[in-house]
Amino acid sequence: MLERVMIVSGESSGELYGALLAKALKAGNPGIDIIGVGGERMEASGVSLISRIAGSFGIIEALKTYGEIKRTFKKVASALKSFNPQVLVLIDYPDFNMRVAREAKRLGIKVLYYVSPQVWAWREGRVKTIGTMVDKMAVILPFEDEIYKNAGIPCEFVGHPIMDEIREVINEYGADLRSADIKAKVKEELGLTPDKPVITLMPGSRMHEIKKLIPVMADVIMTLKERYPDYQFAVPVAPNLSSKALSIINEELKTVSDRSLIITRNSIKTLLSSDIAVIASGTSALQAAFIGVPMVVVYKLSPLTYFIGRLIVKVRHISLANVLLDKSVRDDSGLRIKELLQDNADKDNIIEELTEIMKNIRYREEIAAQLNKVRDMFLNKQASLRVAEMVERLGA
Repeated sequence: MLERVMIVSGESSGELYGALLAKALKAGNPGIDIIGVGGERMEASGVSLISRIAGSFGIIEALKTYGEIKRTFKKVASALKSFNPQVLVLIDYPDFNMRVAREAKRLGIKVLYYVSPQVWAWREGRVKTIGTMVDKMAVILPFEDEIYKNAGIPCEFVGHPIMDEIREVINEYGADLRSADIKAKVKEELGLTPDKPVITLMPGSRMHEIKKLIPVMADVIMTLKERYPDYQFAVPVAPNLSSKALSIINEELKTVSDRSLIITRNSIKTLLSSDIAVIASGTSALQAAFIGVPMVVVYKLSPLTYFIGRLIVKVRHISLANVLLDKSVRDDSGLRIKELLQDNADKDNIIEELTEIMKNIRYREEIAAQLNKVRDMFLNKQASLRVAEMVERLGA
């Protein structure tokens, strides 16, 4: 009988996956005790938090949170001994979680690694290292399964937990998510005018993303408000965003704040209301792809992190929708979502791509067709439920 599970996530997207998994585990195992590292969504799903997430990305960015990460590791290592979980679930966040896996292995605790590090993009040698520390991999991208199986590591493609989150909304509305009626209803719920188009801008969940991208997005909104006065704008923010990050967003947007701009905490519903989007590369861009929102993807890193990344990363694209099209689609048209990186992620380039999507119907339809191909890979999978079953089997 499954009684004790620990879930460790490191940043906002992984924390969502942990929350969905906790719900599935509690539904099938009444009385189960789940502890872990996460945020308010995991806590709301019944996880007792031993520490809160402290996500970072990139060399310079990681150094700034090193002390906090070190303290969190000590808490996790202590909890592994005192709580003695039957199964430890590690969600992405490899540099931290591989250390946790090593500690759990030493204690004889079963380890399920949920969401693979991006070994297909860089540091492929981690595959063998991971294989020595985990009992099973649960991967969320279809092409990752073969990577681990070829290395002799038990692995299963379980689907993507974002689709689980989207299904919850489907169940709420019970209709085609891109239908005009649903869009109008969601707009009204969010406080937007139902019969006017919406552009969503998502600056990411990490502090360095917000600092670099929200000023550019504010400039985009200012310019577009003048050119297209009928458009409305929405900025969803991550649930675990710090008060400092929220303050930066509010400060940058105060000059454009009026009834045509809203700040929300529900990214799925905001994307449902959207006609087009500007999104920081990451989980939010995949949410938009699954929902079918045409977008431009943007990203900025510190110059040093970006320079080193260009040297070691092996993929042509950074957006997961584009990576999936590159690796897993057979009837591929070759069209990709526009990616604007570093200095190219400026107001003029973003507006140029948005305008092309707005004005060119054929181009917009071709993007929608490509996004449908991405979504089709995941439609028949229920990631959270399947991972819960895997945890139950490991803990038996």
